[in-house]
Amino acid sequence: MSFDVAAYAATAQPLRWNDLDLRDFDAAPLSEGALRCLRYMSDVETHTVCYLRDLLVTPSHLDPEITTFLTLWNWEEYWHGEVLDKVLERHGVATGPEHTMALRKRLGWQDRLAPLVQSVIANLLGPDFIATHMTWGAINEWCTHSGYSRFIAVEQNPLLTEILRRIAKQETRHIAFYNSQARARLTGNPRAQRITRFALQHKWGIVGSGVMPDDEVHHLLTYLYGGTDGLAEARRIDTKIDTLPGLNGLHLVERELQRHGITS
Repeated sequence: MSFDVAAYAATAQPLRWNDLDLRDFDAAPLSEGALRCLRYMSDVETHTVCYLRDLLVTPSHLDPEITTFLTLWNWEEYWHGEVLDKVLERHGVATGPEHTMALRKRLGWQDRLAPLVQSVIANLLGPDFIATHMTWGAINEWCTHSGYSRFIAVEQNPLLTEILRRIAKQETRHIAFYNSQARARLTGNPRAQRITRFALQHKWGIVGSGVMPDDEVHHLLTYLYGGTDGLAEARRIDTKIDTLPGLNGLHLVERELQRHGITS
């Protein structure tokens, strides 16, 4: 089933939270482990504009449906970061432009070179790169949606649950777009399948791992996916990846857990 980009463009909107009273966190604050995860998620959502920057120098920018989606995807992700920042601020955790600027500066030359490297590689590969971009996006959105669902289950805070459910609802449409595009571009295209499989095997890491320090990635994965329920959820994501043409048997998410010593 194809994704209706025009319908998405007409209905995309900032996340609504003005009907929620964040002062409820004063009586039922989040745990220290949860706040650390929330900081991670907020930083990754806020960094979406930098991912967009890197993608607009690839063949993906030639497709008007993709650029329409990416424009609104970035806009919605911005508001996800904003509400998560409000929750952090309510707990006395510093946020704002200074924090975001420090995060980007910390990446140094890695961040400055990213669009150049991506542009050269993607344009050498040509249109088949778009299949990799769309597949990468689908997997990241599956992981993001899963992360919010696991966060709800682990922390069990009513107000946080409502906020994360609203975010996850918007993420389902992001998943639908990337999944639809990935399947269409991989189906019947062995070259695109080979390129995508190679890229995922050698370069993919859990969402945010290219931005956040390794100890923060470890904490997030341990907090959300430690234990049998977390491992089962990781395997559910890998099963979804298996259904994409030419990508069976990669075990990407479980591999990430194993890399961080999370086995059960």
